[in-house]
Amino acid sequence: MKLLIYSHFFAPSIGGVETIVLSLARGLAEVRNEKGLAEFDVTLATQTPGGSYDDSSLPFPVVRRPGIGKLLKIIRASDVVHVAGAALAPLLLTYLFRKPLIVEHHGYQATCPNGLLFHHPSETVCPGHFLAGNYLQCLKCNAHTGSPLKSLWLLFSVFLRNAMSSRAAANIAPSHHVAVRQRLPRTEVIFHGVEDPFAGKGTLPKRTINAKGFAYLGRLVVEKGVSVLLEATHLLLAEGREVHVALIGDGPDRPRLEKEINALGLERTVRITGFLSGVNLDDILGVIGTIVIPTTMEETAGLAAMEQMVRGRAVIASSVGGLGELVSGSGLTFSPGDPRALADAMKRILDEPGLRGSLGGTGRERILLSFSHGGMIDAHARLYREVYAAEKA
Repeated sequence: MKLLIYSHFFAPSIGGVETIVLSLARGLAEVRNEKGLAEFDVTLATQTPGGSYDDSSLPFPVVRRPGIGKLLKIIRASDVVHVAGAALAPLLLTYLFRKPLIVEHHGYQATCPNGLLFHHPSETVCPGHFLAGNYLQCLKCNAHTGSPLKSLWLLFSVFLRNAMSSRAAANIAPSHHVAVRQRLPRTEVIFHGVEDPFAGKGTLPKRTINAKGFAYLGRLVVEKGVSVLLEATHLLLAEGREVHVALIGDGPDRPRLEKEINALGLERTVRITGFLSGVNLDDILGVIGTIVIPTTMEETAGLAAMEQMVRGRAVIASSVGGLGELVSGSGLTFSPGDPRALADAMKRILDEPGLRGSLGGTGRERILLSFSHGGMIDAHARLYREVYAAEKA
């Protein structure tokens, strides 16, 4: 089967979509049929420039920054087209050529002009203005971060994305939350899957953990709620608690967060490391036992939480969106935007011996059981077969 995966963002760009798409494409390229032959002839198309990234190291070809003509050609040559995120051009072209279309919703681009279901003026979760027909609210929201003309285009584009997704052979939601929130027809929930970094090693490696250490890992943008973590840390310090917090990442909100750290007197308690990867990331996380994810927007799946849970780290997360769905029952959750509730959760880690280890074990078991890499590959492969067979029938 000739399978085209289109992802607007891809390596060497860094993010959740890029990580999952790369993992999915690698896994599918390795699927073999009963004769031992590759079942999927995978091609990946993206608008991300390659830079110094070595595409030849991948087990599938990558077509970077294709123009309309090139995109038309590879879509016509495909048996099934998988669009990772509701990117407009491949949606329209796939529909034009009547190719079986599968849309995987890594964000809310088919039901929200900013793709986040985040209300920028109030910095809170959007109640769903687009699907409710409150288009004026959508325009006001996006004009808050851009020009009125751009806001109008974003609103118009959602009508197109929604229409194309509604006509797709299948929509994939990475959590039950996304399936309910978007209300698109022919939606199937397929969880993201992560590989076990300790597979075949028997037991988890022993680490010397800083019991008072917490870390946030991700982009520094306002909707990630990092200010909630800073305020919670300030509350703990005011109570005489000793904590150490690492903010691992970078982004446009960093200057504001640095000022907030100074204003709250957290210079000796909180540090921003900037973006880290590889050995540098492993070194700093090696002594961290608890990850805090204080997002105030509705995460679709909580990939960052999965990646830390499978490593046996305890997770404290806001109970919102797919993130709350993932962590509930296997970590600690708190109401989004509530620093007092987050501080109380962090106090439990500090005060209850064994809780961090217990949560780490429970979280790891949950990931291995329901969010495995192999399970993600198998579920996608089955869906491609079903869609392709229906097209041939």
